[in-house]
Amino acid sequence: MGLMEPNTATDIVAEAEKALEDIGRVREEVSKVIYGQESVVENVLLAILSGGHALLVGVPGLAKTKLVTTLGTVLGLDANRIQFTPDLMPSDILGSEVLEESEAGRRSFRFIKGPVFAQLLMADEINRASPRTQSALLQSMQEYAVTIAGQHYELPRPFHVLATQNPLEQEGTYPLPEAQLDRFLLQVNVGYPDKAAERRILLETTGAAEEHASPVITAERLMEIQQLIRKMPVSETVLEAILDLVRAARPGEGHEDTDRNVAWGPGPRAGQALMLTARARALYEGRLAPSVDDIRALANPVLQHRMALTFAARAEGMTVSDVIASIAARDFN
Repeated sequence: MGLMEPNTATDIVAEAEKALEDIGRVREEVSKVIYGQESVVENVLLAILSGGHALLVGVPGLAKTKLVTTLGTVLGLDANRIQFTPDLMPSDILGSEVLEESEAGRRSFRFIKGPVFAQLLMADEINRASPRTQSALLQSMQEYAVTIAGQHYELPRPFHVLATQNPLEQEGTYPLPEAQLDRFLLQVNVGYPDKAAERRILLETTGAAEEHASPVITAERLMEIQQLIRKMPVSETVLEAILDLVRAARPGEGHEDTDRNVAWGPGPRAGQALMLTARARALYEGRLAPSVDDIRALANPVLQHRMALTFAARAEGMTVSDVIASIAARDFN
């Protein structure tokens, strides 16, 4: 599985070097505006490079929205933003049909596209909207299309949803349904910046002039890099590590700790997400093939929103991240 034809291998090496250069320029441009938070930027970029969607979780005021708008600019994507609120309706996302009358008196319906028709959709505070409205995004995230009144409309390519979410303990939030959480390739936890980064934020953002990001690549170039990532070889060792990790996180697979602590575990989409993001992480770090270390590093962002703990585990104060860390620490070689 990890082998390539010699000429294909040479082509991929040359393509990977060009892609690495472009990714380096993207990282540099983002760092002009977003200070610290390297792992957050990395994980969100990995989700986009892998062709998927990302869910950013953190308290308000940690520059989640700013990161998404910056990425839209830097990656050359046509971006729209929706502020999710309890009274937001599905038609506010997808669009709606309006009845028009021509000069001749003929009436017909015309579809007016909603903000989902963009290459990068920022779903701000997604868990503040009702479950009905949240689910309006489901079809578009999976099928890259929407159906309105029986008509099928394709979404622009590439299409990425970057959603932000407040911690569920906060007032006025609705938990995302499991089916929707599974559509997100990665969940990225956004923590507080360290002191050095916070010092820089204070100095750089309160002066007369503020730094702005510029476009570095185009949407077409992004899709070329996404295709390249899908061509990168994955060794049998890494494939086995992915299977072992995902299966070890499911109850009923013969792992005593998992059976005791996990109520339900990740499905096959988790393995697909690891296959894609491990390749993207290898390229991001200048390597041509992913390693088992990539799988360990990505275990938490890939698995944490795809599993739930038992009541007993929660009562003991365990978190999903604790359980994933102990599973990922096992020997997969």
